[in-house]
Amino acid sequence: MPRFAANLSMMYVEHAFLDRFAAAAADGFDAVEFLFPYEHEPAAIASRLVDNGLQQVLFNAPPGDFAGGERGITCLAERRDEFRRGILEQALPYALALRCPRLHVMAGLMPAGMARAALREVYLENLAWAAREAAAAGVELLIEPINTRDIPAYLLNRQGEAHQIVEQIGAPNLKVQMDLYHCQVVEGDVAMKLRQYLPTGRVGHLQIAGVPDRHEPDQGELNYPYLFEQLDLLGWQGHIGCEYRPRAGTSAGLGWLKAWKHSTKGNPQ
Repeated sequence: MPRFAANLSMMYVEHAFLDRFAAAAADGFDAVEFLFPYEHEPAAIASRLVDNGLQQVLFNAPPGDFAGGERGITCLAERRDEFRRGILEQALPYALALRCPRLHVMAGLMPAGMARAALREVYLENLAWAAREAAAAGVELLIEPINTRDIPAYLLNRQGEAHQIVEQIGAPNLKVQMDLYHCQVVEGDVAMKLRQYLPTGRVGHLQIAGVPDRHEPDQGELNYPYLFEQLDLLGWQGHIGCEYRPRAGTSAGLGWLKAWKHSTKGNPQ
């Protein structure tokens, strides 16, 4: 049976950030993820995790000026030093303090007029360096294909390209963050993509949301109960991040999760 992690950047926004951990635990989650922890001291977050019996399974490395519209700087040659400082001085220390096993590194946006090949070369160079640093700390590094409807000009969009990059770099701790929402928007054929890529061992984390509106997974064009069954058949052991925007209150919208748990009760996988 899949295990789910609440995304505290999108869910429970009716609570202050540090109060979202208790709210998620009260709804039965045993794990959480979020975009960025850097506005809060590591000790403050770590105590919320411990107090509520939660595991931190994912967060993002510093992405540049996120509030100003940046979505990563990994592919930007002129930001190489800033990217590397962010990994060494922020991302990895937070991962160790929170006992978080994996970090997502956002690729970045393609500046107008820049050749994609040149950006990709810098991207791969920075990823290879970051993967070595993360490996020394016992942390996995993830890259995520993201659709260009939500983030126009994002460098990495397709599952196949992400897996090609992971294979090319060849670092055992560099993996793909497979968000089924983004996958459906860009290329579809999600069940076959799961069957293709999960057995490779190159998928490090999964995320879900309803398509097309990114609300709860009980509404939209993806048949999530079927996909959850496929994950069981494929032997997926990791958590699945619930990276969606609740239609109303977060707790009120968890009927999909209760229904899934009820449907699998007494049927251990």
